[in-house]
Amino acid sequence: MIDPDTRAAEWVADSDAEEAEDTEEMPLSLRLSIADALTLGNATCGFMAVYFTTTGILIPHLTGSTETGMARNSAATAVILMLAAAIFDLFDGIVARKLRSSPMGAELDNLSDLISFGLAPAYFVLVYGMVTPGAQQKVSAVAAIVVLLAVVLRLARFSCVTMKDGMFQGMPSPFGALTVVSIVLLELPFIPTLLAIIGVAWLMVSRVEYPKPRGILAVAMLSWIVGAMGMLAAWAFDAPGGQLLLQTGCALQVVLGAVIPLFATARRVNTFRDNRRESREARQAEAAQLP
Repeated sequence: MIDPDTRAAEWVADSDAEEAEDTEEMPLSLRLSIADALTLGNATCGFMAVYFTTTGILIPHLTGSTETGMARNSAATAVILMLAAAIFDLFDGIVARKLRSSPMGAELDNLSDLISFGLAPAYFVLVYGMVTPGAQQKVSAVAAIVVLLAVVLRLARFSCVTMKDGMFQGMPSPFGALTVVSIVLLELPFIPTLLAIIGVAWLMVSRVEYPKPRGILAVAMLSWIVGAMGMLAAWAFDAPGGQLLLQTGCALQVVLGAVIPLFATARRVNTFRDNRRESREARQAEAAQLP
């Protein structure tokens, strides 16, 4: 015979276990951290950049609108939103290190980066090929796909490859996205623009090492982004010297994208030479000790 008190105790234990299991299986969306909220801000900015590129540049072009000011303001707004996404991306990592992130923080970050630094700049390139005189739409579409796939591969590799502390392998996707957009805004001839965009896509999937934005570098990056926003605003409102400011800022962004790999390559070459010299000296020292 089963003791009723024992059966009641078992029921209570089972009930407690089920409640604990329900608590453990609580949807993660109900436990988002501050860092996760910043990451979602990143995704929102990327989506809105696509929205402004569509409604302010592509649709007026397809409908035959001649309001160039609207296209300029929309282009500036789209790029400013990508810059804002980069700020969110910068701060969500800092906040996650200082406080905490939810278990899905890394996945949220990758998905948000894909929207803001993969889809948004690739779509910007695609629309550029549709609205710019002398550009070839199909070729621009291929370049846009190359940019998008480069970011996808870059983010996937980031999740799988362990790098030494403080370094990225390949150009970071926010930096790559801003460089791609800068190349488009420079309004160079179509072929040089296309080649430069593909070059940036290659750098994102390359093995070139880039420093992570921490400490002074993070402050410098934030200052650069804020300055770039000011340049875009001056250009959007046709302020005196706004066009020159924009061209200068875009040129500096492209130069940085080209120079950093050179410094990284030079550092790797010097490290390789130092290792070879140390190895040679060690072999010579061992040979000198032999009878």
